[in-house]
Amino acid sequence: MSEYLVNIEHERLSFFTPAGEVKALNDVSLHVSEGEVLGIVGESGSGKSVTAYSLMGLTAHPGKLLGGTLDFNGHRINDMSEKEMQKLRGNEVAIIFQDPMTSLNPVYTIGNQIREVLKLHTDKTKSEIQARAVELLELVGINEPEKRLKQYPHELSGGMRQRVMIAIALACEPKLLIADEPTTALDVTIQAQILELMMELKDKLGMAILMITHDLGVVASMCDHIAVMYAGNIVEYGTTDDIFYAPKHEYTKGLIRSIPRMDSREHERLIPIEGTPVDLLNPPKGCPFASRCDSCMQICLREKAPVTFFGDVHYTSCWMNQKAELEGGSKK
Repeated sequence: MSEYLVNIEHERLSFFTPAGEVKALNDVSLHVSEGEVLGIVGESGSGKSVTAYSLMGLTAHPGKLLGGTLDFNGHRINDMSEKEMQKLRGNEVAIIFQDPMTSLNPVYTIGNQIREVLKLHTDKTKSEIQARAVELLELVGINEPEKRLKQYPHELSGGMRQRVMIAIALACEPKLLIADEPTTALDVTIQAQILELMMELKDKLGMAILMITHDLGVVASMCDHIAVMYAGNIVEYGTTDDIFYAPKHEYTKGLIRSIPRMDSREHERLIPIEGTPVDLLNPPKGCPFASRCDSCMQICLREKAPVTFFGDVHYTSCWMNQKAELEGGSKK
């Protein structure tokens, strides 16, 4: 079907609410190869999590896939039944949710929750499942694993709960791990440990990672490629070096300007992106970022920019990159 592990082409997805149709994803295309780390960045509401959840068939009512194709490891997600998706989830593709406290069931022990995944997706015996549960906790760096298996989520610290979530996600050695802002609720020291752990496990197990975050510092250290999302659109895509050292979209430039710099000689004020996010109930006709863009032109308000390529993988949709051609054309 595809040379990629993940291949999403022209996905359009909306949520049909009492207030109207919320156009969450608008012609989103991306792909992930085996063993690759792809970062999806953007502010809240840009469509990062919805893109990942749709890959697992988790966009239930009122969400509806309106167009495009989603392929994963030879499976056409669009055509799969709920029963088929249940076999896929946790086995070939797994997810780490944002908040481990609300993702773990408070009335079951850690051991129960790890063993449940192994019972569903493997043919292991009871003793093999118990041994695998201990092994998984050791793998993610949790001490006294036999003791932890008997404990409840509230008895563990935030960092340990997040490690348990990673252990559950890795139970069946998935080909793809979706990490949905996995370090949001953690302090900086624990964040670094969790990210380092994920990269070690990626190399050890050979899995691909889809990293969803709004923290550009995280993607700079982890990702091979980055997709920048805004208002349900991928506005720029490229390698990590492309995005950080040669950004082409005005939104990407704004995100990078808003990061504190350690190498600045003087105290510099951060430059925020002015304005508010787009109302996805009534998205604009033109570029979704136009109303917040300092370089906005008349054409930006009227129609979306075509895709401009700057290499094999680096591309963006921004009229500023067409400006020279437009000005050249107007002189003729």
